[in-house]
Amino acid sequence: MSFAASRLAAVKASASAWVSQAAQDARARGEDVIDLGIGEPDFDTPDHIKEAAHQAAKAGDTKYPPTGGTLRMRRAVADKLRRENGLEHTPDEVIVSNGAKQVLFNAFMATLEPGDEVLLCAPYFGQYKDIVAILGGVTVALPCPASEGFLLGPEALRAAITPRTRWLLLNQPSNPSGAVYSDADVLALGAVLADHPRVLVLSDEIYEHILFDGRVFRSFAALCPDLKDRTLTVNGVSKAYAMTGWRVGYGAGPKDLIAAMTKVQSQISSGVCSIAQAAAAAALEGPQDDVKRFREAFEARRDLVVRRVADIPGLTLDPPGGAFYAFIGCAALIGATRPDGRTLKDDNDVTAWLLEDAGVAAVPGSAYDLSPFFRISTAAAETVLADAMDRIAAAVSELKGLKT
Repeated sequence: MSFAASRLAAVKASASAWVSQAAQDARARGEDVIDLGIGEPDFDTPDHIKEAAHQAAKAGDTKYPPTGGTLRMRRAVADKLRRENGLEHTPDEVIVSNGAKQVLFNAFMATLEPGDEVLLCAPYFGQYKDIVAILGGVTVALPCPASEGFLLGPEALRAAITPRTRWLLLNQPSNPSGAVYSDADVLALGAVLADHPRVLVLSDEIYEHILFDGRVFRSFAALCPDLKDRTLTVNGVSKAYAMTGWRVGYGAGPKDLIAAMTKVQSQISSGVCSIAQAAAAAALEGPQDDVKRFREAFEARRDLVVRRVADIPGLTLDPPGGAFYAFIGCAALIGATRPDGRTLKDDNDVTAWLLEDAGVAAVPGSAYDLSPFFRISTAAAETVLADAMDRIAAAVSELKGLKT
């Protein structure tokens, strides 16, 4: 007997969570496994943020919070967007949710009619597709191959828009590829969207502070101000401030859209934990030294992985421009034979083999709708990453029939 509603038939569990669980299960069996499946900074939340939570609890800030977020937190978001992104939003144009994923869920539930289309740039964070599917929408994957820098071009966007297109979802720096759009790239996409007033833009900017090689982040709505009244900017504190467990994300957009999203949230979770909001506000308002320190560490880790992949025959990696992932090409491994005689038929086989033979947990590119690749998180310590790359190199060297 199945208890699941039919709407869940097309929904899969989070690939990164599944891979990490597989790694945990292997460890429970006594196996030595390095888990590079889940994207989580290994740093601790900065002390001044934890202290803000402590003081909020001591002060009795333990009652039901407003559904859309405390006034302090929404003001902190508005101030942050003005200061760092050149965006003007009033507090009633901001919603605070239980992580950025709930912001997305609220937005799509508030706006999608059955059959409405959401354009996704493949490779993309897999749960985008699942959220849309749950809510009766249709995702349209727009292939963004490595040869194009994993970026969506204006002609591909123009060709994909139909009368049913409701949203374009842009994520940069990208999970999983680390791709970053130039100002010119964004303006070209904006010019296409200007001709389609029904299409809304969701700009997922959760990795904005994790940029490499001197890049400077520019928000979509700041670059395309004529589209600001139909753009939802999504962000949160989890990645930049090492606050994944605090579960605080936020969105900023047109007042009517935010009101509709708040109505949705009122029926799902109500307001975000008051203590977590106090901590998140302190993160946005306080010193940003740790953000810089984290970014520098992530860049050094990126550099290490790029160097090591370049020395492994059969693997390819374009240096990610941001985020903390490496989306590694493995086309040359497909068709090769493992030491046990089994053939690697696709990137799912590649990641299963890496877990079994190398003791490294990675996520297949199929989870992001672009193969053959696999994603590893580079948010781990350099010693851990170096060990993982040693293991991957040793495993690849034992394959037979590798394409070179």
